Amino acid sequence: MFKLTTPTFIGLFGLISFQSFAQAPDWQHLDLQQDHVFGISTDKAYRELLKGKKAKPVVVAILDSGTDTSHRDLSSVLWNNPREKPANGRDDDHNGHIDDTHGWSFIGGAKGDVQYDNLELTRLIRRGDGKQRPELQTDFDNQRSQAQATVAGITRFRDVLDTIVHHINKQVPTLEDFRAYQPEGAAQAHVKSILLQQLQEGTYNNFRKQQLEEGLAHFREQADYQLNPEFDPRPVVGDDYNNSAETNYGNRNVFGPSALHGTHVAGIVGARRSDTSKVRGIADHVRLMIVRAVPDGDERDKDIANGIRYAADNGAKVINMSFGKPYSWDKPAVDAAAKYALSKDVLLIQAAGNSGENIDSTANFPTRVFADGSGTAGAWIVVGASGWQDDEHLAASFSNYGKTAVDVFAPGEQILSTVPGNAYVRENGTSMAAPVVTGLAALIREYYPKLSAMQVKEIILQSVSKVSHHVTINKNGQPVSVPFSDLCRTGGIVNAYEALRLAETYTKEKKST
Repeated sequence: MFKLTTPTFIGLFGLISFQSFAQAPDWQHLDLQQDHVFGISTDKAYRELLKGKKAKPVVVAILDSGTDTSHRDLSSVLWNNPREKPANGRDDDHNGHIDDTHGWSFIGGAKGDVQYDNLELTRLIRRGDGKQRPELQTDFDNQRSQAQATVAGITRFRDVLDTIVHHINKQVPTLEDFRAYQPEGAAQAHVKSILLQQLQEGTYNNFRKQQLEEGLAHFREQADYQLNPEFDPRPVVGDDYNNSAETNYGNRNVFGPSALHGTHVAGIVGARRSDTSKVRGIADHVRLMIVRAVPDGDERDKDIANGIRYAADNGAKVINMSFGKPYSWDKPAVDAAAKYALSKDVLLIQAAGNSGENIDSTANFPTRVFADGSGTAGAWIVVGASGWQDDEHLAASFSNYGKTAVDVFAPGEQILSTVPGNAYVRENGTSMAAPVVTGLAALIREYYPKLSAMQVKEIILQSVSKVSHHVTINKNGQPVSVPFSDLCRTGGIVNAYEALRLAETYTKEKKST
């Protein structure tokens, strides 16, 4: 699973700086020429192209960590299983899933719900693959040591900071308080220097929460769960994990214990568009099907395969996949599910990943290239993340890229969307960029329902806003200036206005033939 905003720590004490943001609440909808913000021109499309046009509802599957189905901006746009009677304890539609009213969870069971899980690498090590592939064991050992060292480092930083705050004798010290403080020793001097830098643009409370508390929680999660071979939550699900053909497992709890990621993704796709909504989704006639298959850790191939099949069987026309990992346990199972979905005219949208790497040469699963050598999935779009400024920083620094592996970029920085509890937060990630494209695909299929999944893909890729200038990316830890066209197949950012214009042309041509 791609974390939303993972705190980045340099060594033991160096921390990332705060980033200010003062754009419109939903800048992804804006137009570059009219608003001077590199959105996808959704608002322009609604004003000039869609006003008065009829649309048909489109089912979109949010294959993710779970979604708060009671959120005020999502509850009215949920998919309702027409063949299932709500909460009667029966499998009315005989699909093997009892009370799957709004979707299904493949990471829960009668004993509860999975929140934390291992990285796929850890599961491979537990299976014994490290003995045959020493590079796996080396990677695992390095990652585990780094996580444990970072937990120790942040803890030491926090303890030193607590000593300074105690001497300052203020619950919420200010920048001036730290400037006036005379450090006792090298450790305090280093911590003071970090605070002087951080508090130039943020508050002490934000620094404490976002950098220390969330950072410590993140790396403890890695050390205790994701990189711990002794931890295995699968007995909660109660399935035979080694049987990839098994489908009738899970439970109806599509919220789950950790629904922030999935709720944020769902809102980007289809949060209700009204004057009273704090955020607006891309698509206005969407029905969100919630398929819970992604824990805090790496998703399991069996669950992803079953999630794809469930979505395809229940009428989803677009599946959003904001997750990924560098290793795969059972890629053939996911490949078979993807082929099944494609046979039902489903479009798959995948986030490229947040490691700042070239996935033309670095493994990133799932992938549209089939393991059996039978080719690639056609109706499958891979999405990188972009920012709002049309300059050298347009490509998000965290975004993976690839001239052949990535198709397009879409807004993925500081995206405001829904989170559990009727709340809203900004998040960064290709996890945010993918649902922008998913929403666009759904929008096209709403207003032009006769277009196939492959035609919708072609329209999205052919209608991008081309980027002609260079952008800065990180290569081996160093900033490098490259043409944007080197980062993806199309060399551009998706554009809803141009895509809908092209969809109209496709439809007219189809009628004339």
